[in-house]
Formats: sequence, C-alpha cells, structure tokens
Amino acid sequence: MTDFVFTPPPQASVAMAGEAARFPVRRIFCVGRNYAAHAREMGKDPDREPPFFFTKPADAVVDSGATIPYPPETANFHYEIELIVAIGGGGADIRPEAALDHVFAYGVGIDLTRRDLQFEARDKGRPWDWGKAFDRSAPIAPLHRVANVGHPAKGRIWLAVNGAVKQDADLAELIWPVPDIISILSRSMTIRPGDLIMTGTPAGVGAIVPGDKVTGGIEGLGEIAIAIAPR
Repeated sequence: MTDFVFTPPPQASVAMAGEAARFPVRRIFCVGRNYAAHAREMGKDPDREPPFFFTKPADAVVDSGATIPYPPETANFHYEIELIVAIGGGGADIRPEAALDHVFAYGVGIDLTRRDLQFEARDKGRPWDWGKAFDRSAPIAPLHRVANVGHPAKGRIWLAVNGAVKQDADLAELIWPVPDIISILSRSMTIRPGDLIMTGTPAGVGAIVPGDKVTGGIEGLGEIAIAIAPR
C-alpha cells in the first residue's frame, strides 16, 4: 500500500444513468470550434481548420443539478452545450473505423467558459487554460452506456437560459464526428479508460449571470440543469 504525504483528493467522477456506480474521470479533452456556425461566430473559417484540443482538469466536473457560483476574474461567463464521449477502452493510433469500439458511454455536458479570459489569451497567442480549465467548469449529466443508447450520430442538441432557447442544432452538424475525434486524439497520446471528450458546441453561445437557470439536452441522452449563484 502506497503512503502519501497527505490524503489524496477524492476520485473525480460522473454519475451513470440508472446506476449507483459512477464513471471515474481520468482526463477531460475538449474539441474547439467543431460546429461550422459556432466557428464562424468566433470569427474563424471552419472549412480550413483541422480539429484542435484543449483540456480541463478532472475535478472540474460537477453533477447536473448543481448550483455554480459565478467564477472569479471574469465579467463574461458563457455556456456551451456539448455531447460527452466517455472512453472505456484505451489505445493509440486508433483507426476511425475502430474508434467507436473504445466508447463506453455518452452524455450531455456544458463547457463553462470565462470568455473574456479566453479571448485575451487567444489574442496574445497564449494557452486557453484560464478561460476554460477553472473550478466547476464541466457540469455533466448522468452518462448512458453505449449498450443502452447506441452511438448517436444525429439528434437535437439544445440549451436554454431561463427557458429561452439559445442553442439549437443537430449532432449531424459536427465538423469532425466522434470516430474522427477519437482517432485524431489518439495519434497524439494514448487514450485510457476514464477519459472524457467534450466534442464541441453549436452556435448561439452567450453570457450568463447570477440567478440564471441553464438547461439543455441531447435527443436520446437526457437533459442537464444548473443554476448560477453570486460570486
């Protein structure tokens, strides 16, 4: 048994739909600008850019139903609804046609973003970490096993703020679908069980403030809800 100089933090995890057991989170990979309309609203050309990735810490995850304090050092706090891919089988240099064999479950998540810090970093050619990888920045609803939902390649993805729909698209609009995302990611590093992939957000991102109620969902994968509290 390994001795540590202090007690290790609890294992980060995400709930499983209809199960008491939880999915242990190892790493969180996020795909940037993976819907054409969102790429355009961020001022980029989706037809010329290969997929790129950024990360969030595993302990950024929070369950659906959480109340999230407005984070520090921002005045432009944004929502981004996303399809979540939960990896159950590791591998490197995975071919696209074999990529779905590595998926354990799918779910609904929100990539919370300190947009002003992200844009400041982007404009200076710096990493996005302070805009993306902060505390409680990855709310994720219970995951659904592939055996129960299959591999969703299409279906409505949406988000609403205080009941008003802000994002409304279809998974079929992904520039890089799930098999390609897994394959491309696995060329750079070995993926492992417990890894999560946030696959990108549709157009319609915007700011949220304390008191807002954020809801969203993906056809066949349920819904997510969070509340924003004062700083």
